[in-house]
Amino acid sequence: MKEKNYKTIQYKIEGRVAKLVLNRPQVHNAFNSTMISEMLDVLKKIQDDASIRIVVLTGNGKSFCAGADLNWMREVIDYSYDQNLKESLDIAEFLYNLYSIPKPTIAKVNGAAIGGGVGFLSACDIVLASSNAQFGLSEVKIGLIPAAISPYVVKRIGESKAREYFLTGERISAERGEQIGLVNHAVPAELLEQETEKTVDRLLSSGPNAIANCKKLLFKVPQVSLKEAQELTARMIADLRISDEGQEGMAAFLEKRKPNWVLNIKSEKNV
Repeated sequence: MKEKNYKTIQYKIEGRVAKLVLNRPQVHNAFNSTMISEMLDVLKKIQDDASIRIVVLTGNGKSFCAGADLNWMREVIDYSYDQNLKESLDIAEFLYNLYSIPKPTIAKVNGAAIGGGVGFLSACDIVLASSNAQFGLSEVKIGLIPAAISPYVVKRIGESKAREYFLTGERISAERGEQIGLVNHAVPAELLEQETEKTVDRLLSSGPNAIANCKKLLFKVPQVSLKEAQELTARMIADLRISDEGQEGMAAFLEKRKPNWVLNIKSEKNV
């Protein structure tokens, strides 16, 4: 296992999985400018590391992320417009990088996720939550709005539910979160790690290049017309069919065997 030290997060690589852990449990993993900067740095490392197949985002302690740090907010009150703009753009850049990274991302929500914490998990591909987790988009209660996180929350739960929870700031239980699509699966706290491992194994059984292209497909198709999608999707599948991974995957299917990327993962686990 490789590990690098940061001030506000823990970054670990275990096999093919990068674990990004929010590590300010004393303030319920509330984020500040340092955390955003460190997470941006980590995402760039993950992006460039071909050995990493999956990213898991979680929090240390009782909470996933309680939103913006109060001490940081006290500083922000005195910021100029330009300073506020820079801080907000940094958050937006982190969310965009998390959303668009060509590797599957899992939010392992171990506790409360409030404000920006909801944005963090919404930018991930799969959200697994403890059944005792609570969620909130309560920015309006302090005269603010969920601005930078809004594109990702709206994509995840849809405009109708976003209107309700953005405007009321009402708390959302894990059960309700699952019903509205904020959470993919809510499980008892003691089963959260097991559910995460199962999801990781399912993702590792798929072709890494195919997954990266699936994410590209999900990113691009909603932005183009149906006519434009014809050319885009036809070229993508044609490219994949003649790629090494596509050839291996189809051959393995026809020969009723496991493809080489699954065999490689099993070999690494046995070392």
